[in-house]
Amino acid sequence: MRRPRQQSGAALLTAMIIVTLIASLAAGMVWQQYRAVQTEAADRARAQSAWILQGALDWARLILLEDAKGNRNKPVDHLGEPWAVPLAEARLSTFLAAERNAATDEEGPEAFLSGSIEDAQSRYNLRALLTGPQVSPLEQRVLERLCSQVNAPPGTAGALIAGLRAAYPAPASAPASAASATDLSDSGPLRPAGLDQLGWLGLSEDTIARLQPYVVLLPKTTPVNLNTAPREVIAALFDGLDLATAERLVQARRAKPLQNIADAANYLPATVQIAAGRASVESSFFLVTGRLRQDERQLEQRSLVERQGLTMVVLARERSNRLLPQ
Repeated sequence: MRRPRQQSGAALLTAMIIVTLIASLAAGMVWQQYRAVQTEAADRARAQSAWILQGALDWARLILLEDAKGNRNKPVDHLGEPWAVPLAEARLSTFLAAERNAATDEEGPEAFLSGSIEDAQSRYNLRALLTGPQVSPLEQRVLERLCSQVNAPPGTAGALIAGLRAAYPAPASAPASAASATDLSDSGPLRPAGLDQLGWLGLSEDTIARLQPYVVLLPKTTPVNLNTAPREVIAALFDGLDLATAERLVQARRAKPLQNIADAANYLPATVQIAAGRASVESSFFLVTGRLRQDERQLEQRSLVERQGLTMVVLARERSNRLLPQ
């Protein structure tokens, strides 16, 4: 009489094990399907964001092209031109809809786009420190003054010069005495492609943040545009110039942009000499920034664009994705 009960108990246990296995397999399949859906959604969102930011870059290139066409006869770039007006953050549906109305605002994606175009030649180009076998004493004084004005730690200019000279080889036309610099660059620090990578040269994040609005590292030496440069850069660029005089130039150009270098001389002391190739009133390099904010994340793309006549060439591009503070 007990054997049937034992058999029924074993059958029940076997059934429970089978049900458990099936439930486990089903849960695993559901989890794999969920992960696949999430991965596909993330890839699709990433691709869409990349295309949107690429569209913002194309928009900026079009604005720079129209500016070049308008300045073809007399190239002058200043902060009163359309390219210098930043794009305030706006809902993406306002760009996608043919007509803006209440319906499109409600149905549009919860994504917001903003951007700006900045004159890269409004900053001091660190490439000027890399010309010739030795650093020009004038360029060294410029960097030292600029570091002092932004309250960078003592010795920042020397550390930056030493790091850049070690990372970049001397020009090919340099004499044989510069061979040691070339050898050092082969085993020295990595070459920074942008200001964010100056930490490779030993600079702290705080020091980089202080210098970032005023310096840039471009592929070649460029003059500083006096129509767009901040007063700190203008004051550091010339010997014998202080911040107050540089501010006077900044205020004067707001009322009437400089048309040539001779106009700038009217606002500078007679002792200040504007050397050829160190200052100008036009620019060829621009920094284009596009930002896409969605939910709690912001995707930012920064591009370096060189304007070669009527051709816009993208030289560098970098993206960052960060979580916004709540």
